[in-house]
Amino acid sequence: MKQLFLILIALTASAGFSQNSLSDLLNKYNKKNIAYISVQELTMPKTNAVILDARETNEFNTSHIKNAIHVGYNHFNIESIQTLIPDKTTPIVVYCSIGIRSETIAHKLKKQGYAHVSNLYGGIFEWKKNDFPVYDSEEKLTDEVHVFSKEWGKWLTKGKQVY
Repeated sequence: MKQLFLILIALTASAGFSQNSLSDLLNKYNKKNIAYISVQELTMPKTNAVILDARETNEFNTSHIKNAIHVGYNHFNIESIQTLIPDKTTPIVVYCSIGIRSETIAHKLKKQGYAHVSNLYGGIFEWKKNDFPVYDSEEKLTDEVHVFSKEWGKWLTKGKQVY
């Protein structure tokens, strides 16, 4: 009985530390210094933005949003973006797995003077959850999404998890 009581206390305590929703998770980790754009908004024809993928190469190669440009996170290079996108009024949407790393990259772009930078709310996980297509390194449709780690994998609710 004592063991069961201790297990229940441990489970209750760990539940208090876990995030209950994507919104809770993003509120915990993000500074809210970049506006979000929803996956639905991004798919609208009027949203003519350059899409930047702020995940690592293996994540991008597993799957990415069509026409996204891989910029990475750990080795992000602002100078390459300034060459690629010289017009700082160009609308830009940055995404990652769920929207945490992309906020950091988007903020770096804002600090360099890019005026219209958004963070894709929920990242590629939210994209996939809403049944939008993702493409592999050969630009073929895939159901696979790199989830970064088992901890983050719980947020991918549709598609096949890849580590």
